[in-house]
Amino acid sequence: MAEPTVTPMMAQYLAIKAVNPGALLFYRMGDFYEMFFDDAVAASAALDIALTKRGLHLGEDIPMCGVPIHAAEGYLLTLIRKGFRVAIAEQLEDPAEAKKRGAKSVVKRDVVRLVTPGTLTEESLLEARRHNFLAAWSEMHGEGALAWVDISTGEFRVMPCPLTRLAPELARLAPREVLVSELREADCAEIVSDLKAALTPLARASFDSQGAERRLLGLFSVGSLDAFGSFSRAEISAMGAIVDYLELTQRGKLPLLRRPLREEAGSLMQIDAATRRNLELTQALSGGREGSLLTTIDRTVTAAGARLLERRISAPSRDLNQIHARHDAVRFLLEQGRFSEDLRADLRRCPDMDRALSRLSLDRGGPRDMAAIRNGLDQAGRIAESLAPVEPPALLAEAAAVLVGHDALAALLDAALVAEPPLLARDGGFIATGYDAELDQTRQLRDEGRGVIARMQAQYIEESGIPSLKIKHNNVLGYFIETTATHAEKMLSAPLNERFIHRQTTANQVRFTTLELSELETRILNAGNHALEIEKRLYDSLKQAILDHAGPIGEASRALAEIDLATAFADLAAGEDWVEPTVDASRAFEIEGGRHPVVEASLKRSGEPFIANDCALTSGETPAIWLLTGPNMAGKSTFLRQNALIALLAQAGSFVPARRAHIGLVSQLFSRVGAADDLARGRSTFMVEMVETAAILNQADDRALVILDEIGRGTATYDGLSIAWAVLEHLHGVNRCRALFATHYHEMTALSAKLDGVENATVSVKEWQGEVIFLHEVKKGAADRSYGVQVARLAGLPESVVARARVVLEALEQGEREGGGKKQMVIDDLPLFSAAAHPAPVPAAPESAAIEAALRDINPDEMTPKQAMEALYGLRALLKP
Repeated sequence: MAEPTVTPMMAQYLAIKAVNPGALLFYRMGDFYEMFFDDAVAASAALDIALTKRGLHLGEDIPMCGVPIHAAEGYLLTLIRKGFRVAIAEQLEDPAEAKKRGAKSVVKRDVVRLVTPGTLTEESLLEARRHNFLAAWSEMHGEGALAWVDISTGEFRVMPCPLTRLAPELARLAPREVLVSELREADCAEIVSDLKAALTPLARASFDSQGAERRLLGLFSVGSLDAFGSFSRAEISAMGAIVDYLELTQRGKLPLLRRPLREEAGSLMQIDAATRRNLELTQALSGGREGSLLTTIDRTVTAAGARLLERRISAPSRDLNQIHARHDAVRFLLEQGRFSEDLRADLRRCPDMDRALSRLSLDRGGPRDMAAIRNGLDQAGRIAESLAPVEPPALLAEAAAVLVGHDALAALLDAALVAEPPLLARDGGFIATGYDAELDQTRQLRDEGRGVIARMQAQYIEESGIPSLKIKHNNVLGYFIETTATHAEKMLSAPLNERFIHRQTTANQVRFTTLELSELETRILNAGNHALEIEKRLYDSLKQAILDHAGPIGEASRALAEIDLATAFADLAAGEDWVEPTVDASRAFEIEGGRHPVVEASLKRSGEPFIANDCALTSGETPAIWLLTGPNMAGKSTFLRQNALIALLAQAGSFVPARRAHIGLVSQLFSRVGAADDLARGRSTFMVEMVETAAILNQADDRALVILDEIGRGTATYDGLSIAWAVLEHLHGVNRCRALFATHYHEMTALSAKLDGVENATVSVKEWQGEVIFLHEVKKGAADRSYGVQVARLAGLPESVVARARVVLEALEQGEREGGGKKQMVIDDLPLFSAAAHPAPVPAAPESAAIEAALRDINPDEMTPKQAMEALYGLRALLKP
């Protein structure tokens, strides 16, 4: 029996698939991308589309599914979000060309692009207001480095990064995909998994520093990288791995990357992953962006400005000059309220030039991206003109300086493009009338063919003197000139026979043509296709003009983002009554009337006020620590977080939610607030708490700001108290930093008398008839108790449980007062089943009952002012003296 044969088409598919084994293969067949075999099974399940069959392979049915090309981007996005990589295999020739090689020849196909989470550029696949970073980590000779790029904007950066700093730096960047050497995959897998990013191991050759340097030199067409800065071998390795991966995924068509910028680790406030999560900087604990600091304060009006805001919030500066320059810009715009509003109106009309430029460089753009560049440069010019007469501060003046100088390109694009061009070049109709004479003539033939023929007919009538001469058309002859037989002799005689060429004679008519008519016929019939060809040629020339100007366009886009962020911060300060902070090189931390921006915004929506509080962690060169006590639900965690956020906002360049703020530069921000199990790694809540606390104690320097909440609560009371006590002593004696330490262990308040710089503070509450009222006011001093039973009652525990808890609490407190030896005896003597009886409700105090009765007898609507005053005195008289 003969072996089953493989069809030529299937042989081609299998060959392409063999070269791209780790990706789903989108195999172009006409107007569909088809998938076969295991790819089809996986894709049909992921996309919820039908799984069908197509022929046989080695005697078995071939599973198949497909998606239409016009809807492919939506399916791609779903697959990428579910962790797949997709190889796009396009038809590289017209089917007619394939047939010339033989009736059974297969159209040439090959992968033109590998789509991965970190290499997206299409507008529909990206979030406009977020970066889409691809990162690479390398380690050489004990030195680590992290490089990252956003190919949708061209952003390209690198920094020193040992393995111990990889987790916090990746948490800051939130990349979609991370490249590592196959030898270090195991070291990085857990870190990348925590971030829900894709981990892509590459061969060692991708990270070879010599090969990496050659790739970088070729990419930027330079003879040395020294022009960009001094890079270590590890940094060159990481950057080169990114370039190698882009060459692989983009099949040699590299994106337009900006020159690499080196970030110094000490130039930014260090914030670890746990702190980012606890403070909800860019993502809420619920998982979405709603409720995060970023969403609450985002007043930017451009996509580039929003991305810049996220970078600033994720990595506040430690450069005082930079911080002051940003505050100067915000103050200026706040003072120039009307001007700032006009500026924001102009900024709203600025498109996303960075991403348009990137798509054009990768041949994934279209006329609409060109229009975005044109409109963006026009708006840049207007904004520069508006800034010129107002003498802005340095940051805005520098930004305005790079917004000019684009007149020639803007004029070219304005003349060449229609006002609202189509999305794709193949649609045509995007070149403006009057820009290209040949295109105008071709369009005239295409759109006004009959009029052109009529004018030519009139010309021929005049030349021949035959009024009945007609130009006609049929499917056999095409366009021809026709006269009656009576005029045949004249048309066939000199001089007309030299111009009019005889084609056909019938019984009643004679038909002619001319060279001009033949050419016109060809032009009319091909005018549609020819117009598209001309537009495509003009598109290519305009694209090249834009790419030749890519550097200045990128600078202008970054300047617009800087202006947008400054105006957004000014709008935020004006609308929310935020104040300019004083940031200097001291160790001060003095906040008057501080507020939590997210909580305040939430309360404002419900019409409730936020209670502002002061915080002073200033003790010269000694550590400054507040030990905060008070009941649950009183606002301790909010107070801790708001002070951390105020420091972060100040160094990000924003004004802050306070009446006054003086902040000495913060080098590191640490937060240990709240905890949850990490079941995947077998960690309990207490273990997670201890791991995070250990990271703080091992890393915090004397310029750090640390906020700790309820350390030691996840274990036995005395174990927890001893751990919390030791942690506070370590912060004071070893780390010597500024800290806020919230606890329920009231015994720790004794430390304020033993340690210089440690002060007690508490959140005020008020008791009223057995209930607790939260005042949310922080004041100096220590809480007398925790009010846990009252909070439990507010939470809705059954009254019998609350009453039972009071009995147990009183017994325990009595045992504590009488000595530790009696404590167990007290617990043993408690009646175990008394909780089953429902206690009678506590009667109201006589004084309260009398006041309540008097109030019920008062009808304010029927009282005169004098009667109301007498009633008030009567109520006062009911109070005990």
